[in-house]
Amino acid sequence: MLPFLLANGLLSYKKYYLPREGGYYNFDQALLTFAFMLLCRIKTLEQLKHIHPGEFGKLIGLDRTPEAKCLRGMLKELFLQKKAEQWGMSLAEEWINEEQPGIYYVDGHLLAYHGNLANLGKKHSSRQRLCVPGMMEFWVNNAQGMPYFFVTGEVNEKLQQVIEELIVPKLNVLSQDTIQNKAHLTNNNEPAYTLVFDREAYSPAFFAKLWNLYRVAIITYNKNVKDKWDESDFDDFELITDMGKTSIKLKEKHFEIDGVKMREIRKLTTTGHQTSVITTNAVLSTVLIAIYMFARWTQENFFRYMRQEYAFDKLLEYGIDEIDGSFKVVNREYSNLTYQLKKNREKVARRKALLFQIIEENTNTPLEHTGKSLQKQLKIKEELNKLDKEIKDTIIKRKSIPYQISINQMPEDLRYNKLKIESKHLQNILKMICYRADTAFAYTLAPYYNKSTDEIRALVKSIIFCKADLEPDYVNNTITVNLYSLATPRDNEAVRNICNQLNDTETVFPGTNLVLVYKTATF
Repeated sequence: MLPFLLANGLLSYKKYYLPREGGYYNFDQALLTFAFMLLCRIKTLEQLKHIHPGEFGKLIGLDRTPEAKCLRGMLKELFLQKKAEQWGMSLAEEWINEEQPGIYYVDGHLLAYHGNLANLGKKHSSRQRLCVPGMMEFWVNNAQGMPYFFVTGEVNEKLQQVIEELIVPKLNVLSQDTIQNKAHLTNNNEPAYTLVFDREAYSPAFFAKLWNLYRVAIITYNKNVKDKWDESDFDDFELITDMGKTSIKLKEKHFEIDGVKMREIRKLTTTGHQTSVITTNAVLSTVLIAIYMFARWTQENFFRYMRQEYAFDKLLEYGIDEIDGSFKVVNREYSNLTYQLKKNREKVARRKALLFQIIEENTNTPLEHTGKSLQKQLKIKEELNKLDKEIKDTIIKRKSIPYQISINQMPEDLRYNKLKIESKHLQNILKMICYRADTAFAYTLAPYYNKSTDEIRALVKSIIFCKADLEPDYVNNTITVNLYSLATPRDNEAVRNICNQLNDTETVFPGTNLVLVYKTATF
């Protein structure tokens, strides 16, 4: 995996970080150790205590690996330099300019917090189905789920706000080469790039703003769809997937909402359900828009894989940072009054429904029961009058307080702060590099397997855990990696071909002049 790690920029940190001033280990060895930990699914530094230091140390070219306390100290030295954002943006620019995707997937990931040190805003957790304190990270990936970069929310920013204020400005800089390559096109409908996201950022006015100000198109799911199109109008489209050929039924129509011209594409399922997708991209074909929208699950799969395999939400450093005092947040008192209004209006609706039911029942009951019915009606009307007065008083009170206040205006015991993000930022960069290396290795193995999606990830882990002998040759300046045999001849054949490809790269082991040479025991 070392050639893949180096190809994805693991040691490019040197452009931004100062070298370590002293100590037996340097930063190269610290980052290599951390990367190999992740690839070996050693998810925390504490788990490193249970790994043989001598055997693991050979992976970084030393007699032993750093112990957990030492490695944590070296990573903290990197945190203190506060260069993670610069390094992360340079890697993102390199990846984007190399791949030039044109389609970017944006989604938020909640890092739920269960401690009592930080006072964080509450966000909705779709996995837990409740609101919990946490920190939001908004990720930008490509159509294959490969990550480019992420931005961290301060308190409770929404996806629309983050896209406009943070993500689009960064993408305009990072994808400058792609935008310039499209500058010669005469088609006025050609977007600079297209963003794909879920319904959270749905707003026709927001879509128009992205196009008019930044020439950015969107693809997302439609909201509040109540009508159904005639099923006979849908056409069959044939697609080629990892599982072979398949067909889908699609239909496209043009429409305008709030003055914004958009295209609507619907997919008809075998059960008759119609999934509605809308876009402001006037260039892409109908089938491509559907493919890009439904490929949004690659980003969800990325989050799931990172949580399961790389302990995505683990923190390397515990502590809090203060938020800029001028930063505006929603006034908690205003939110409480809004919640109170909502509950009182629900009570009014329930009582009106009960009152209507009592009146209806009274028309069909004997005359002697009318007195009791009138008493119930009077009681409910009194409650309604009381609730109406409370609602009016709450509305007047809510008007007297601002919707947003600065952090400094919040009560000191309720004032928001945030977790230390420098350590999380560097940790995420290292995990992105490992995920990209892991995935690149898997893609290299894919041609040797028919059901590549189901098998190559498992095979990659098998190869990572496979035993090997390291044989340095200081005369020929090589270090030979002899991989032991795997479970099946097909796996061995695939690994043998990969070894030949890796040998062609002539990768030099970091800190030495030894060229890596890969062999298998089946040679």
